[in-house]
Amino acid sequence: MTQESEAELAIALAEVLRETTGPVTIGDLRRLSGGASRETWSFTAVAGADRLSLVLQRSRGGLTMTGPSFTVEDALLAAAEHSGVPVPPTVIDAAGCAAVLGDARITVHVEGESLGPRIVRRPEFAAARSTLSAQCGRALAAIHSIDPDDVPGLEEIDTLGRLRDGLDLVEEARPAFELALRWLHEHRPAPGPVRVVHGDFRIGNLLVDETGLQAVLDWELAHLGDPLEDLGWLCVRAWRFGGEGEVGGVGPIEDLLDAYAEASGSPVSVDDVRWWIVAGTLTWGLICAVQARRHLDGHVRSVELATIGRRVCETEYDLLDLIGVLAPAGSPTPAAPAPSGSHGRPTAAELVEAVREHLAEVVAPQLDGSAAFQLKVAGNALGIVERELMARPTSGLAAADEATMAASIRSGTAPSADDLVALQAAVVDRLRVAHPKWLLPPDA
Repeated sequence: MTQESEAELAIALAEVLRETTGPVTIGDLRRLSGGASRETWSFTAVAGADRLSLVLQRSRGGLTMTGPSFTVEDALLAAAEHSGVPVPPTVIDAAGCAAVLGDARITVHVEGESLGPRIVRRPEFAAARSTLSAQCGRALAAIHSIDPDDVPGLEEIDTLGRLRDGLDLVEEARPAFELALRWLHEHRPAPGPVRVVHGDFRIGNLLVDETGLQAVLDWELAHLGDPLEDLGWLCVRAWRFGGEGEVGGVGPIEDLLDAYAEASGSPVSVDDVRWWIVAGTLTWGLICAVQARRHLDGHVRSVELATIGRRVCETEYDLLDLIGVLAPAGSPTPAAPAPSGSHGRPTAAELVEAVREHLAEVVAPQLDGSAAFQLKVAGNALGIVERELMARPTSGLAAADEATMAASIRSGTAPSADDLVALQAAVVDRLRVAHPKWLLPPDA
């Protein structure tokens, strides 16, 4: 937003808050990094001697919401709070915001850290990490205890149907995805009771301080379904941020399931949860592909969305591992050829490296907040380009061969051992360019 539109937003916030707090002065308005469908702002509201730290969340202009409406979500948050789930208290609900701010909500600012890498790695969160898995288990048990009748308007979602629709939507040949979907059909556990599901419960959507979990955020993907979906999603590797713990990089899955069973009164099979980890990993892979398609098709031009597209191979690799198709061993870094002199020195790869280093070492220290995050994303994109320019030709399947294999798997034909070896090599080659560290053990 421009500075003028930020001033307009401050005026709108003061107008909305006036009935609750009396005349207020809005300050410290700051856009936070947030999700694809909503924008989040922190600000202060000064009313007389009172200084309130608040958060605004609202729909991004021009984007269609796919989850519950703000009104349904208000009812869900109230039910969650009643059930003992830590959530930020609502100050102005959707009905109070609608006339001035559109689809929006204002809540109390809860102190804590939400950035996954910090929670997983920083020493000040060491004590929190020791208890966070169990706290998550108890919070999920509280979410799943909500009576669905108390939140009318939540949609029930068929996970396997959604995954098949997602594969058709991206229109890409992904044999690893087809293999995973077949595995999910063949190994599906008996369905659990239909309950309220958070839909995006993971490190990164939780506020954590030095003592542990403070608040559960980002309820816009809530729906009705099998409660084990939330447990599996929390354990997807993408949300571990390099940590060793299977639960969000912070702890063992046994701590999560034991706490969940104690709080809910319902023991949980670890094998059933692992089925949902596979389903969650495939879901994240499809999300990455769809987000990249939004950029490639010109709907939202974004270096962040473009770069997310290269994360698809992370999920391909994880899926082959999870369903028992082991990836071939090998060096995680691409073998770099000698620089080509056909266009002179520096080469294209060397120029990309120079620009990336300049952004990281000169420009980045001058930025903070959302701008710093976006610059980091751009640097990651340049790193991918640099590695691709330096990589040797692929040793795996050609794109046409992957398309043939994907169609064959979908029709019911099992791939040969040679086909699987070639597929594994192709996935690893992509990963060596997109994110070579993904091939290394955690914290390596």
